[in-house]
Amino acid sequence: MHSPVDSPPHATGPGIAARVAMALAPPTVLLLVLVAASWDPLMALDGDIARTTHRWAVDEPALTRTFRVLTDWVWDPWTMRALIAVTVLWLVLHHGAWWLAVWLTATCLLAGLLSQGIKAAVDRERPVWADPVDSAHFAAFPSGHAMTAAVACGLLLWVMRLYGAGRVLWRIALAVAVVSVVGVGFTRIWLGVHWSSDVLGGWLLGALAVALAMVSYARRFPPARST
Repeated sequence: MHSPVDSPPHATGPGIAARVAMALAPPTVLLLVLVAASWDPLMALDGDIARTTHRWAVDEPALTRTFRVLTDWVWDPWTMRALIAVTVLWLVLHHGAWWLAVWLTATCLLAGLLSQGIKAAVDRERPVWADPVDSAHFAAFPSGHAMTAAVACGLLLWVMRLYGAGRVLWRIALAVAVVSVVGVGFTRIWLGVHWSSDVLGGWLLGALAVALAMVSYARRFPPARST
């Protein structure tokens, strides 16, 4: 039997997470292939969306400034990583959950490395505008903001489930997570620094990383069976 340190009070098996991972893997790989191959229909759709949202961004400077604050400070990858760091400390100091803390840390690190590796391999150019409202560097696919938000919010929700968050708190956290993940993706497109498929790729890769983390943890530390 595993100790409470390795098995949080509401730990479950890998079943649902494994099915989610299997469902996410095909569209994630497909999107990666289509972007790498510069598939014309996808490129055309990305361009149409980008031109439309950029026009809105130029026409609505106040809203654009708000989105820059949100993307640079509220939903910035470093803000998301800070939330995970606080959660890791809470797990270690209040619950002695060293292994779960390691799993969260490793997932964030590996997701970051995966994002950078794919960016370098695909080497997709970002949108270029004559009148940019924001700027960003390095390759476009996948969106690091979108992927980091999906990973961080997914991991935080997972920890809340493991430690039995109440219904009201869970619903609030879920709503905040959805708004954050969707919101940061939208701001990256609005500000003209990512194509829509970059954001979609970040969401898919982030969700897949969380699902795989849940599966691997449940298999390494299965919930204790009652006798």
